[in-house]
Amino acid sequence: MTSTDQPSILFACRANAGRSVTGKVLAERYAGDRVAVFSAGSEPGEHVHPEVAAVLASMGLDTDRETPKGFDPDGQYTAVVTMGCGEACPFYAGARYEDWELEDPKGQDEATVRRIVTDIDTRVRELLVRLVPDLELPPSVVEPGASR
Repeated sequence: MTSTDQPSILFACRANAGRSVTGKVLAERYAGDRVAVFSAGSEPGEHVHPEVAAVLASMGLDTDRETPKGFDPDGQYTAVVTMGCGEACPFYAGARYEDWELEDPKGQDEATVRRIVTDIDTRVRELLVRLVPDLELPPSVVEPGASR
């Protein structure tokens, strides 16, 4: 965690190339510098899944700087969101855990990836409101003009 006053979130999945990256870029977009956001995987892939990068790019989200990585054993987080890494997800003392059952977007068609991204978007927005109650969320990138 970067500050005792700043919440932090770790989004975790198996490859850190689809679901967790989506959670990270969405949370960064909505929370700005109010929340420290990280992502990692139990078996990091080589790059962000191209089908995920394409859908996120169509929503104005850039994944070019995202590189799949493993877990930081010394990490400290307010919340850890697991998205399919199962027993391989690490335990971080003091963190609030949420397990989001989500389909893996790897190799899926655009409509399926969009559905998964929409689901993650909704959950990220709800999580941010719980972690930072005074956060004024900008409109959703999935549904322009929508806000919570």
